[in-house]
Amino acid sequence: MLDAAIKTQLAAYLEKLQQPIELVASPDASDASRQMSELLADIAALSPKVTVREDGSDARRPSFSVGRPNEPHRIRFAGLPMGHEFTSLILALLQSGGHPPKVDAALIEQIKAIDGTQGKKMRFETFISLSCHNCPDVVQALNLMAVLNPGVESVMIDGALFQKEVEARQIMAVPVVFLNGEVFGQGRMTIEEIVAKLDTGAAAREAEQLSARDPFDVLVVGGGPAGAAAAIYAARKGIRTGVVAERFGGQVLDTLAIENFISVQHTEGPKLAAALEQHVREYEVDIMNLQRAAALVPGEQMHELRLASGATLKAKTVILATGARWREMNVPGEAEYKAKGVCFCPHCDGPLFKGKRVAVIGGGNSGVEAAIDLAGIVGHVTLLEFDSRLRADAVLQAKLKSLPNVTVIVSAQTTEVAGDGHKVTGLVYKDRVSGESRRVELEGIFVQIGLLPNTDWLKGTLGLSKHGEIEVDARGQTSVPGIYAAGDCTTVPYKQIIIAMGEGAKASLSAFDHLIRSPVPALVALAA
Repeated sequence: MLDAAIKTQLAAYLEKLQQPIELVASPDASDASRQMSELLADIAALSPKVTVREDGSDARRPSFSVGRPNEPHRIRFAGLPMGHEFTSLILALLQSGGHPPKVDAALIEQIKAIDGTQGKKMRFETFISLSCHNCPDVVQALNLMAVLNPGVESVMIDGALFQKEVEARQIMAVPVVFLNGEVFGQGRMTIEEIVAKLDTGAAAREAEQLSARDPFDVLVVGGGPAGAAAAIYAARKGIRTGVVAERFGGQVLDTLAIENFISVQHTEGPKLAAALEQHVREYEVDIMNLQRAAALVPGEQMHELRLASGATLKAKTVILATGARWREMNVPGEAEYKAKGVCFCPHCDGPLFKGKRVAVIGGGNSGVEAAIDLAGIVGHVTLLEFDSRLRADAVLQAKLKSLPNVTVIVSAQTTEVAGDGHKVTGLVYKDRVSGESRRVELEGIFVQIGLLPNTDWLKGTLGLSKHGEIEVDARGQTSVPGIYAAGDCTTVPYKQIIIAMGEGAKASLSAFDHLIRSPVPALVALAA
């Protein structure tokens, strides 16, 4: 099952096991079960601390559990955790075997203290697809919680393998997490987010702690490529630097293949996001993650940032790097059927539509790439483009035209998402040439029509373009002195990772220049 190179790497990892672990399989007669047995046998052969049994009684088959011998197992994998989930399996093995996790000691204690309702166990079921790059974060977080807290159980379920259950629960997007049978959350979640959702008093405690922070010389709002670059450049100047981020990494976390980051031929979004955070943490930067900015109050000497949690931060200069989000169609039915057939990530959710009919909205590079990827999974793809022609690169259009199960419709304005009250059943569009209204019967819709800047909370505070982008000059300066902006939230053209990084560095240098030209008390940190 595993090739020689992977076996060598895995054997080195398994040397870190401090206690014996046991893998208990619940097999059936399927090919997937045979592959599972081969995988578990390969793992057991690599370490004397690992044993395997195939007498499990799990109702989901094929599946297996991970735990210590003679103890209740609290981690289960329903399906074959390969692809992006192979790392989840390795971490489950190591952490079950006593290898310490790489999380803060305070977070570990917080996890251990979480208690279920009236002492009831918390059983988490996470439905995933093996091509989803966001799913492993959720699986790994819940698995670690199961290792640390005896009241927590974690089950990973491959939606492509257990499609009857997916249909019964009407799951149309991954990851989706159920807690004791009820929907707990959808989409990418970090362990900090999950714990905060369970520990209801945590937000208030943290807001109080944040408000007690001393003022910053530079406060960066946003943890994507622009925000990370700004923080690093500021910290290298030796000034007091903070970063407030709703999720560190930003939209890069939702990007799969990155092949235009100069000097790095290929990487993936989550890997780049992790590298950004690691680089920032090498400096004395106060990272305040999982915090959403709610209002900015400019001042002559000090600016105030108010967070949705109720906390307030103060800074002499501010760099806004809040990025952008997927643009929505804003048509009837879209909001109602979001995650019930209306999706935004073909890599994550595509496997859930195996053999079905889907549409892709948008004929730019993102839309055409999505259609090409989906064509290899689903039964049929209908691509709809508002313009009279596709806007994607010629090489992508040529590939699209070569696919037999793709239909392209141009001059099409989507006007409605149709459904039966539970899931998508079709979409309605207007032919912009004839004016006729037409319906396409399908089960899934993937929206790929560009980005919207995350600047709604700044309206009336500083200058925004008609598209909602923060207006900046060549130095990254906004209409308010001492407040700068960088990245996809600004009027700078071409929304690219490498451009965002450069703009973040430039804004940071501009902020530093503003500080050194301000009255002497402004640079308290340098004088300390």
